[in-house]
Amino acid sequence: MTQATLSRDLKFLQVAKMPHPVKGYVYVIPDIGKSEVMTEGAADSFLAEGFRGLNYSGNLAVMKTLPGYASSFAAVIDSANPYEILGTIAGDDTILIVRREGTSKNDLLNALKSIMPKLKDKLHE
Repeated sequence: MTQATLSRDLKFLQVAKMPHPVKGYVYVIPDIGKSEVMTEGAADSFLAEGFRGLNYSGNLAVMKTLPGYASSFAAVIDSANPYEILGTIAGDDTILIVRREGTSKNDLLNALKSIMPKLKDKLHE
């Protein structure tokens, strides 16, 4: 099996790689993974600790995280599929968020807060 085949299969199965406070990184399978690895609230709280900032340029936003957190944040955002966000591109500690035309920064903030409630105190206009 090649790396490309493995990556494609993991994407098809919606397997996500998430940072874990003790184990480093773990692979999470939807529904099964949340209950076995971390509860949804614990994952939300853990991810919120990795948030460092959000800046804007037009309909783009750049989210900064601790190293290793960006792909997990992006997976959570993309899985929620909010109307306000067309999609994300993640690196190790940076996420590019593309906001849908006709939506405001405030709409984006509200979408992010609804996806990850623990970010409410960290996200500001």
